[in-house]
Amino acid sequence: MILRVYLACVILLISETLFAQKGDPQMQYQLSFPQAKGHYVEVTVRIDQQDTTKTTLVLPVWTPGYYKILDNPAHIIDFKVQASKGVAIDWKKTSKNKWTITHPKETELEVAYRVYANRTSVAESNVKDSRAFLANTDIFMFPEGQKEAPISVTFQLPETWEHIATGLEKINQTTFYAASADVLYDSPFYLGNQKMIEFQQLGKEFTLAIATPEGLDEQQFVADLREIILRTTDLMQHIPFEEYAFIMMEPGGGGLEHANSQAVFTYGSFDFKTDSDYKAFLNFITHEYFHLYNVKALRPIELGPFDYSKENYTTMLWVAEGFTVYYEYLIMRDADLITEEDMLQYLSSHFQAIENKEGKEHMSLERSSYDVWNHFLNNDAVSDATTISYYHKGPIIGLLLDLAIRHESENEKSLDDVMRAMYKTYFREQQRGYTEEEFWETVAQMAGKPLDELRHYVETTETPDYEKYLSYGALELDLTENDDPSTERVERAYQLKRKTPENKLQEEISKALFRNYF
Repeated sequence: MILRVYLACVILLISETLFAQKGDPQMQYQLSFPQAKGHYVEVTVRIDQQDTTKTTLVLPVWTPGYYKILDNPAHIIDFKVQASKGVAIDWKKTSKNKWTITHPKETELEVAYRVYANRTSVAESNVKDSRAFLANTDIFMFPEGQKEAPISVTFQLPETWEHIATGLEKINQTTFYAASADVLYDSPFYLGNQKMIEFQQLGKEFTLAIATPEGLDEQQFVADLREIILRTTDLMQHIPFEEYAFIMMEPGGGGLEHANSQAVFTYGSFDFKTDSDYKAFLNFITHEYFHLYNVKALRPIELGPFDYSKENYTTMLWVAEGFTVYYEYLIMRDADLITEEDMLQYLSSHFQAIENKEGKEHMSLERSSYDVWNHFLNNDAVSDATTISYYHKGPIIGLLLDLAIRHESENEKSLDDVMRAMYKTYFREQQRGYTEEEFWETVAQMAGKPLDELRHYVETTETPDYEKYLSYGALELDLTENDDPSTERVERAYQLKRKTPENKLQEEISKALFRNYF
């Protein structure tokens, strides 16, 4: 008993010292799970003294990277408020996601509520008796106008749960620190008995949390992750974090990027049936990892600071998401985890998905970004016939831009230089997002001239001159017709192929892209 008290005092002293160094948290959250079997999280939060007579708590209705308004407030129940001395305080709902508390000035508030968490989504929390995934935007509130205030989160875990996985800064085994609400919302938690693997790479700390590790070849998988990290760092020449967590959950769909982690669903085991299945999973992990550069650190100016109460519109997701698809293939290529032929097949799939669909005639790439809030995860017949996805056309434009910049600069510059220059200028130096004009200005700087024709293809539904741009890298499209009796549309193969270079520049560009010689 004496030893336990002593250890508790030491932990408390260390925590207080760390908080003093960083700034005391103005909100102290405590979470427990006495009704985990019923999918509930119990939340209490102590809020520092307020110098006003009204405090409005805000719960986000969306998660950055998941462009859909969610019904998070509907899952908050048993909301109550008291002063620190136990006196009940009046409150009322003032909008669908806001709770306004009326209180005397200089009052320290204690708020308690429960959250029902039973959705299977990378943007929504899910609690079971054996584990919990917390997406955070549907769990934690912040005082309106105080989003920049530091926050601490302490967990009281069920006795059978052993581990906490997160990219958030750890104060002790059960307490974590976020410099702001934005940081907290960007740092999901996975709590339970997942397999935990820790390793270092390039002086940074990495945690791998796997919920269903059956079939895992730990040595090989960690080695492959190391290669992905190395090649991504070679590309961007900087690492924007000290610690990073790969959170790999049960079977499900999709994944979500974060500045210090990624949370992804898996196939339910690591017993991959084919080599192509394993490559597809590594592509997926690489995609989410590169997102910490492209969309998190380097971002369209509209995507941060966020307004968590409504849609945040941008026309630039074709760069933030589409280019990330393109770069997942380049990084996997550089890590020798896919072949040049694999890369051609992956890229071809995007041409096929765009050019054989009617949606290309009705929606521009720019509009597909702005209107994502109307169509995200909507697979109905109308959407399929009238929309396109920036996940498909974005990497196509990424490839064409890469080829055009290499062609115009005599292969001295590439899209890599655009990404590095923007990352350095807007993230590392100016610490803000970039505008659409600033993106195209950087492209022109690297190409030595404006690439207005390619910009036109982004802003309109006109089909790009594929023959012209692909020829810069000794590439062509197989346009063989593949008639499908189930549709009136004439479908074509749209298979990307290499051809014999016609000049030295084409040969150099082809070598740069595919890393092998003719």
